[in-house]
Amino acid sequence: MEVAPAQMTSPNLLVLIVLLPFLASLVAAILPSNARNAEAWLAGGVAVFGLAVTIWFFPQITNGQVVRFEVPWLPTLGLDLIFRLDGFAWLFCLLVTGVGLLVVLYARYYMSPKDPVPRFFAFFLAFMGSMLGMVISGNIIQLVIFWELTSVTSFLLIGYWFHKAAARDGARMALIVTGLGGLGLLVGMLIIGKIVGSYDLDVVLASGDLIRESPLYIPALLLVLLGALTKSAQFPFQFWLPHAMAAPTPVSAYLHSATMVKAGVFLLVRFWPVMAGTDAWFWIVTFAGLTTLMLGAYAAIFQTDLKGLLAYSTISHLGLITTLLGMSSPLATVAAIFHIANHATFKASLFMAAGIIDHETGTRDIRKLSGLFRFMPFTATLAMVASAAMAGVPLLNGFISKEMFFTETALRDPNTFVNLALPIGATVAGMFSVAYSLRFVHGVFFGPPPTELDRVPHEPPALMRRPIEVLVLLCLIVGIIPGITIGPFLAAAVVSVTGPDTPYYSLSVWHGFNLPLAMSAIALVGGGLLYWALYGYLQRGIEGPPLIRNLKGQRIFERVLVSISWKWAKLLEKRFGTRRLQPQLFLLVAVAVGAAALVLVGRMGPMHLSLNGFDPAFAIIWLIGIACAIAAAHQAKFHRLVSLVLMSGAGLVTCITFVWFSAPDLAVTQLLVEIVTTVLILLGMRWLPKRVQLLEDDTNVVRARGRRYRDLGLALAAGAGMALIAYAVMTRQSPEGISSYFLENAYKLGGGTNVVNVMLVDFRGFDTMGEITVLGIVALTVFALLRRFRPASESIEKPEQQRIQNAFDDERPDRNRGDTINQYLMIPAVIMQWLFPVIIVLALHIFLRGHDQPGGGFAAGIIMSIAFILQYMAGGTRWVEDRLRILPVMWIGTGLLLALATGLGSWIFGYPFLTTAFQYADLPIIGRVPMASALIFDFGVFVLVVGATVLILIALAHQSVRAPKASRRSAPAVPVAETGTPTSGEAR
Repeated sequence: MEVAPAQMTSPNLLVLIVLLPFLASLVAAILPSNARNAEAWLAGGVAVFGLAVTIWFFPQITNGQVVRFEVPWLPTLGLDLIFRLDGFAWLFCLLVTGVGLLVVLYARYYMSPKDPVPRFFAFFLAFMGSMLGMVISGNIIQLVIFWELTSVTSFLLIGYWFHKAAARDGARMALIVTGLGGLGLLVGMLIIGKIVGSYDLDVVLASGDLIRESPLYIPALLLVLLGALTKSAQFPFQFWLPHAMAAPTPVSAYLHSATMVKAGVFLLVRFWPVMAGTDAWFWIVTFAGLTTLMLGAYAAIFQTDLKGLLAYSTISHLGLITTLLGMSSPLATVAAIFHIANHATFKASLFMAAGIIDHETGTRDIRKLSGLFRFMPFTATLAMVASAAMAGVPLLNGFISKEMFFTETALRDPNTFVNLALPIGATVAGMFSVAYSLRFVHGVFFGPPPTELDRVPHEPPALMRRPIEVLVLLCLIVGIIPGITIGPFLAAAVVSVTGPDTPYYSLSVWHGFNLPLAMSAIALVGGGLLYWALYGYLQRGIEGPPLIRNLKGQRIFERVLVSISWKWAKLLEKRFGTRRLQPQLFLLVAVAVGAAALVLVGRMGPMHLSLNGFDPAFAIIWLIGIACAIAAAHQAKFHRLVSLVLMSGAGLVTCITFVWFSAPDLAVTQLLVEIVTTVLILLGMRWLPKRVQLLEDDTNVVRARGRRYRDLGLALAAGAGMALIAYAVMTRQSPEGISSYFLENAYKLGGGTNVVNVMLVDFRGFDTMGEITVLGIVALTVFALLRRFRPASESIEKPEQQRIQNAFDDERPDRNRGDTINQYLMIPAVIMQWLFPVIIVLALHIFLRGHDQPGGGFAAGIIMSIAFILQYMAGGTRWVEDRLRILPVMWIGTGLLLALATGLGSWIFGYPFLTTAFQYADLPIIGRVPMASALIFDFGVFVLVVGATVLILIALAHQSVRAPKASRRSAPAVPVAETGTPTSGEAR
């Protein structure tokens, strides 16, 4: 396979066809709900652009060529963003964008103006982007990420009508099943990457022999197949797909024809060159496919819901494709790829026709529908042609690919069972497909006029029917002249999978009288006779197929889910669950200590303890810190405030230790964090329940002492372990140490002399980005948890205290309780307010000097947070509200975007993510100063730290102050700022 570098404009287009749907999704989400035309034009424009770009790429991917664009991400880990377009990926892009365009036009008329249409198109565009990202991913880990995005976005689409229980249940089932498969796929890809030594798809596809001969082949195969079979609803995971019919019909048409359920067979085809050809592949894939083919076709005959019939037929046709891929022959793979395209055309048109029937009659129940041909002849004709293509009638596209399927199953095989099971199973499944196609056509469009409908059916708007006309036309022209219409596109897709040595295959409609033709004739005639024989039974309208009516995968799924989420979860909760924080922390720390001991015991190597350089003064300082820590633990059961002060003393000793060992950056950060956390913990004390003093003869006293001794033992183990690891690292004499590398390259590569800061924003910038993301999530979580609760102290407030407080509020209606803090402060509040600009200047100074001297964005952010905390303490909530309009959630988002933009900016110049650029700039008056792009990243850290700290302050303080009585219902005060999200303490 020849990998051709993309042309100058190609890389941007490859990235753009993936990113544009996601960007348009955000735009669609904010459009007004009554702008159906605008939303449809937006989604249609994105689909047209993607379709045009896909067609433009075709000359570059013929003859096995590959268009490839690589974006450096984490090169040392082999995790780069690679966009790769070959013939097979091109065919899927054509289906995703082409069918997507038709579905958008159809949805414009199908969706009701009363529906939240912006949400529909937002989800739809995000799903389109996820599918496009998956099919053109050139990195197997990147493929899994987009794979999981398709699961999430399809969950949102299936559950679009979330007010319906069926939609919620169907969406949940689809997410759980496909999500489980996605986890297995991720592990499988990691194993494949380990076998090959790379996550690059081109490298993986060139390593077929290496993968098949590896002892890890079977685990990797099983995990990859778990992902593929769950996604494409193959046995034994086929049960989730019919329940996804609760989605709107445009969603069903898109998911069942060209996207969601095709992702599994896409994966099988994509990894066919490196994983097929073994006995394990043949037996697992062929058995799953053939079983699904027959079960799905059999169940489809007896469905009374039009979409249910089509859903089971989709399962059956996916089983046909899977069976072909399991045979491992190149010609079977050709038939599979061909049927993927054919199935997309006739199945999308049939779902749209079913939607029109539902839209115009108010029902999809076949028992209530009959004789619709006289009311909607055009729609009926289109649906009959599409149904004939699904049944494999000659001169339609479904006939050719099904004929190829019969040809492959009719080949002689040394195994007698295979030699009989495949052709017989294929023929019987073909009969079933004819039977359910006849039921769709005859049961809906022929017979007496319907009598149980609420309204008189009629033809839909012309533009609503236009997508079906286009798809049915494709079924006809591909079935009549396949070599001219689809031949070149199929050839490009096949060569990209099977290689340049692909055997000859013919797309001719007529191949003479042979066994496959006889099998087709038996299927057509036998299917008609089967439907005639079952007609009387079907007229009774009995739900579900005979023999397997009670064999429902949904029931098994629900029982397993109940067992896991209820019985097992209850058992674990009973054994380990508690509402108290202390036992949870004990389990967490115990598991961490055990895991560390398991890894480190026997691997630490020899360590030589030495007292050289022992300083008595330093030992005294640490004895003070140890005494503070022990006293804090002892005082915790008597007086929490004293315990907090002593704990701060231990933190101060840690700060002095950093200074002692010449680590000013750590010392500054430690001191600032101590200040902020102390204030926040003080505010949080109001939320703690009142301590209950136990009598000395109480039996709980003995248990409490036992728990304290147990906790003490665990604390000693954890502390000793950390001390041991720290000592081993600091005393290790290894030429492979990394410290020298950072010292030598901090200025050369990062443009800064402060090695610690350069490490945080450059060398380890990706870690820092993860850490600030976690910090933002923590702040949002704290706010979400505390926003609707009252402090525990207020629940035990005495009536007399409440009466006095109410009287105070009545006398001073223009002040809130936070303002009364001023009269108790030792330092005048006005001085705190004067300190505000001074602290801002100090934060700016610490921020700007951070790249070369102690400081940086994190420290500056903490200093800025202290400024806001002082204003809260001095002026109360009203002063801060009136004069400082800070939106902490927006600050958190802005900080993350700045950090991300810095990383993405390096891609523009062809460097890996978060690569820093620096040079000197000559500024007026100031002179020559160093300027590094890491400054923007550090500013993002600063902004996020301020936003997170202020949001936590709001979460802890908004219930710690009481609004004035007169305005308590109308507009309760927010302590520091508005967050933009209404809470129990906010009315904005």
